[in-house]
Amino acid sequence: MINKSVKNVQTMIGLDVVIDGSVKLENGIIVYGKIKGNVNTYGPIRLAKNALVQGNIEGGDIRVAGTVDGNITSNGQVSLLKTCIVKGDITYRKLLIEDGAKFEGKCDILSENPKIK
Repeated sequence: MINKSVKNVQTMIGLDVVIDGSVKLENGIIVYGKIKGNVNTYGPIRLAKNALVQGNIEGGDIRVAGTVDGNITSNGQVSLLKTCIVKGDITYRKLLIEDGAKFEGKCDILSENPKIK
């Protein structure tokens, strides 16, 4: 059975993968490895507990359990889970920060005309 939260996810970056450069795609992505560059998509983005993104993230619903060193822009909900470390600004429509999440930056609500991707 397909989990509803990963329904539109078609790309997975494995735990042993390191990408040195930006990633652009149309649908969702799950990251277990490391990306040294920006991540841009219209779909959902999931960062696993050990994932690392050193760059900006733009997409639909974004769920962070790993580490982000860059800004996050979402036209949906940003969820910062208790295991995450985020150093950067967040622009969002909805924001959820779990107790224990580490976040250093500022938050802004997305304007009516988002320019994602």
